[in-house]
Amino acid sequence: MIRRLLIANRGEIACRIIRACREMGIETVAVFSDADASARHVHEADQAVRLGPAPARDSYLKAAAVIDAARTAGADAVHPGYGFLSERAHFARACDEAGLIFVGPPAASLERMGSKIGARRLMIDAGVPVVPGQSPADQSAPALSRAAEAIGFPVLVKPSAGGGGIGMKVVRAAGAMDEAVAAARREALAAFGDDTLYVERLIERPRHVEIQVFADAHGHIVHLFERECSVQRRHQKTIEESPCPALSPRVRERMGAAAVAAARAVGYRNAGTVEFLLEGRGDTASFYFLEMNTRLQVEHPITECVTGIDLVRTQLLVASGEPLPFSQASLSQRGHAIECRVYAEDPAQDFLPQAGPILLYREPQGPGVRVDSGIGIGHEVSVHYDPMLAKVIVWAETREDARRRAVASLREYAILGVRTNIPFLLQLLDHPMFLAASVDSGFLDREGEAIAASSVTALPDAAMAAVVEYRRTRGTARTSGTDPFVTLGSWRG
Repeated sequence: MIRRLLIANRGEIACRIIRACREMGIETVAVFSDADASARHVHEADQAVRLGPAPARDSYLKAAAVIDAARTAGADAVHPGYGFLSERAHFARACDEAGLIFVGPPAASLERMGSKIGARRLMIDAGVPVVPGQSPADQSAPALSRAAEAIGFPVLVKPSAGGGGIGMKVVRAAGAMDEAVAAARREALAAFGDDTLYVERLIERPRHVEIQVFADAHGHIVHLFERECSVQRRHQKTIEESPCPALSPRVRERMGAAAVAAARAVGYRNAGTVEFLLEGRGDTASFYFLEMNTRLQVEHPITECVTGIDLVRTQLLVASGEPLPFSQASLSQRGHAIECRVYAEDPAQDFLPQAGPILLYREPQGPGVRVDSGIGIGHEVSVHYDPMLAKVIVWAETREDARRRAVASLREYAILGVRTNIPFLLQLLDHPMFLAASVDSGFLDREGEAIAASSVTALPDAAMAAVVEYRRTRGTARTSGTDPFVTLGSWRG
């Protein structure tokens, strides 16, 4: 069993892992940059080691520094969380070479899924449905154009490496291919150092549905059902839910089996997610492999809510060499869960990330409500990292009850000091298309600007009370630079 775990991450995921370790009696080691010296995860861990300056490339992305920190602290395992080094094969291999348990898949699995073209070939061989497409060995613009014409327009031109929608180009006519190929190649090379491209059929208005999988070192692989992730902006998820309202039991079973086949094809171990595009709904729906995320996902709590399985605890057990503590037959879904990602950003200014100190912080509480966060009063929101502050996770017996609980929780969430997207989330949850469970992955790209413009500008009652309390207890004058009414102007959440 793991005795001392180094957490190679920060923020809410680091705090989540620390909580699981505390329940299992595992000592924890936090790492931090100069910007995070007083962060919550640093205080909550049993030990903390400095990595370097604030920029991620000088701290959290320095594999050698993380390995050295683990050795210095006497750790016997490393959990990468998500982001940073979590899907870097070289880091997993470096952990192995240093005699450290890597809480994640083998380096070979990371390498197999690191190339979208290679992953696509593996899925075809494993019998997993893929979007019709071609990845020509001849990477010239004319060859890619011929591939697009063979598939039929509209198509997507996509980089083989990377993710997050970077370098993806929609092409609706042959005359636009040369420009799209040049732009995609340029962006892919700049972002990933690899300008290899492939072409696939564009599925208009698909849903984005992913399957949580888990594998141990004893040959057991299971799926823990699906998460609906279609509410996303520029390929970044905003609200997730489980189960997917558009999935029938028959298609759910087929999709789960395909996800298990995908994990088996790459020799997977530990927690992972197989992502699919869903076309249509009900028994007549079709689904296609999109990619595999070889790590724990940000939205893993909603799977925990509907299955009752602690995924982080299971990660640590599997990494220690133990078999999965559950079988496929023992797993089931109950109720409905929704996760809302709370960001330090201003939707009214094209979602501009915000930075500054948290002046007052109060999380919602109550039955069926969970908040995963890594912040508190005095926390400094930095410009150097992703602006996500927390996740509000709710569970209820029905989707509508869960939605109402999410709305009530967000209205009770008080964060003063930086603008957040809470009013935007509230508008989303009340949007007719969300109410009807009829969103697709392009929903926010089409409607996001209008939703942002209509976001509530008034403070929810709980937040207003928090402001009054802050000014009373701190004795802040209106002229003070730390008064939230002064520093935030037209405060939005």
